[in-house]
Amino acid sequence: MAGARVTVVISQAQGRNPVKRQLEEDIATALIAEPGVDVSLVPHLYDMSQDHTGYLFLRSVPGNLIVLSWLYERATRWTLDRAGVRGQVGTTVLKSADDELDEDADDDNEKESSGSDGIGSLNVPDRRLYCIDLRVSESASVYLNEIRRIVNENSVQVVDLMSWIGGSPKQEQLERYLQPERMLEARRALDSGTANHQDKVSLPEDTGRRWYPVIDYSRCTNCMECIDFCLFGVYGVDQLDRILVEQQDNCKKGCPACSRVCPANAIIFPQHKTPAIAGAEGEVGGVKIDLSQLFGGDTGESAVELAVKERDAELILAGRHAVGMSVGVRQAHREEIDQLIEDLDALDF
Repeated sequence: MAGARVTVVISQAQGRNPVKRQLEEDIATALIAEPGVDVSLVPHLYDMSQDHTGYLFLRSVPGNLIVLSWLYERATRWTLDRAGVRGQVGTTVLKSADDELDEDADDDNEKESSGSDGIGSLNVPDRRLYCIDLRVSESASVYLNEIRRIVNENSVQVVDLMSWIGGSPKQEQLERYLQPERMLEARRALDSGTANHQDKVSLPEDTGRRWYPVIDYSRCTNCMECIDFCLFGVYGVDQLDRILVEQQDNCKKGCPACSRVCPANAIIFPQHKTPAIAGAEGEVGGVKIDLSQLFGGDTGESAVELAVKERDAELILAGRHAVGMSVGVRQAHREEIDQLIEDLDALDF
């Protein structure tokens, strides 16, 4: 039985951190000659626009896909989903300290794959998508061993490579991503200041730093609290009346307020400093709870109170009036948070 090839995509870090660049290069260089693997590089997933040729390439990839990025696994999965790059949940054994799962991890992954807790994603192809956080280890061998494990796991699978592809991009738009060795040489030249015009042409187009919410549809219940709370027109609904991030550039940089008020912990800001907001699975003190209600600061404020302050600050900066708790905050939600905090205070850890 023929085995299916696996495509490995390395999403490059923001900036020019030499340690991160070296790790990316070490992994890519080793994978170029790896049997059963096709390897490519793209810019940072979160910074690419949906019409960027990097996403054009990712949407064209057939079969099982491994994506290595500098984001939590959940943030990577749903950033890709937003751009139309989807697949069934592929289990990886590599987890960051903030992203460790409990002994029911397999059950949780199955729930996420099926969307049983939330409204779920749409048009998910019958292939596996593995998301790996490049912050787990500084050793390339750790990632190479995991990639080999995944390739071996898929070696007896036969995949209909063309069943889910909706179109093919032009070859000239993709060739820069299909030759990682050429990209690595050009990247090294650019970082060292010795790149010429031809070197720059072989690199993906530039991407700027971005800030916008990503929805985890395995958790989202379509309650619409985010669209009620956000007053900047970021959220909308699609033709099926499902919530979506409609105007991502309307989002205020650094503001995660809508994530704090989401009762399902379904809104991710991949670049936020708080792991639970940035997409970590989330466990506190060994007790698995709804971290969406623990996103408050160290000042004793509840998550909703902090979110309201963040929103009011952005409204004032935009030349509008602060609205406090009077708009988009449901009383029942506030009472649930207060009760949860009281229950946690009563626990004897």
